[in-house]
Amino acid sequence: MKKSVYSLVLMDDVIKAVDAEAYRRGTSRSNLINQILAENLSCVTPEMRMHDIFRSMADLVSSSFKIQQQRSASLMTLRTALEYKYRPTVNYKVELDRLPGEYIGTLKVQIRTQSDVLTEMFGNFFRYRAKMESALLTAAGCKGYSAAISGGTFTRRLLNSGLSEEESGQAISRYFSDLNSAVQIYFSDPAGFHENAPALEKRFADVISQGII
Repeated sequence: MKKSVYSLVLMDDVIKAVDAEAYRRGTSRSNLINQILAENLSCVTPEMRMHDIFRSMADLVSSSFKIQQQRSASLMTLRTALEYKYRPTVNYKVELDRLPGEYIGTLKVQIRTQSDVLTEMFGNFFRYRAKMESALLTAAGCKGYSAAISGGTFTRRLLNSGLSEEESGQAISRYFSDLNSAVQIYFSDPAGFHENAPALEKRFADVISQGII
């Protein structure tokens, strides 16, 4: 959505109130004024689109994840703990693109641990997961799958399938829930994970059949 520079004459008291609200929301003065005008004139801004996606997600993932407060309209962070010794924390972050093209945003999964063993296990799981996702999405006719693994971080671009805001939120939520379940199963029994892999691959196929993201 294109932006241009305009001059407005506003009362000092109005600017003080705008600045206070912009600080509370973690945004800029210009962005807040843009959102207020868009809401009153029934225009859809990128921030409104992202808010609707995150709101749809929050309704579905609150039982499995702890939603972290964010000071960015484009970012949502979810936290959970592994059912593993020391209960390490795993963060799931999704950052939406303001102007989605081939991709709607980026997913980042990070494990918080100082254990080299856990970090290596995390990498092993996500190397398997990325290969599996790429194969099944390609079989479903999707191109452009992009993922990377570095230490205790898995990063993946989320595909833009032309879904509505509500449908996008639901698709991301289904993906998060399926991915977190697979992570938990892997860490509960790494040595025997190959026995669970076929069922998990079938479940992922079911997830993307409801909406590719």
